[in-house]
Amino acid sequence: MKQLNLIITSTVTVVLLLGCGNSTGVAPSQNSALNSISPTKAKSNGYIQEGLDSWLEEDWTPTVEKNEEVRTKYMEKVEIEAPKEVTATQITTKKELEENSSQKLSQKNSLEIQKEVKYVEKKDKYPTLQEYLDKADAYFEAQERDLENSHIEKMKKMPVIGE
Repeated sequence: MKQLNLIITSTVTVVLLLGCGNSTGVAPSQNSALNSISPTKAKSNGYIQEGLDSWLEEDWTPTVEKNEEVRTKYMEKVEIEAPKEVTATQITTKKELEENSSQKLSQKNSLEIQKEVKYVEKKDKYPTLQEYLDKADAYFEAQERDLENSHIEKMKKMPVIGE
């Protein structure tokens, strides 16, 4: 009798476990009922990452690239050929208007090429801690400083700590 109970219990357990393991809707990503309540979205950047990316693109990079020391030390000069275009708003005199008729403009624009200078990061190097420190120093030098509200000035104004 004990052996029969053991065999029946083991068989039921094995059948139950195999049935759950083969079910396709068990994983949360495949569960249609769960997805109807709270659908999963494709992985996207979070609010903080988007803020950091926009700050790097709009504030940090342009500010750091203006510093001549950083440009010479960590960036390389690249000349990009861009066609020079003359638009109607740039024409100011009657002589320029005659010289730059629509046919002549199309011929000139195809012939004249202007070289634009850009600075890009060197590709054959690894970033170093010193590079980050130099760029941070260049960034903070370019920022406006409010000395009246700085922590250093506040500390100096305190009676025991300051002067």
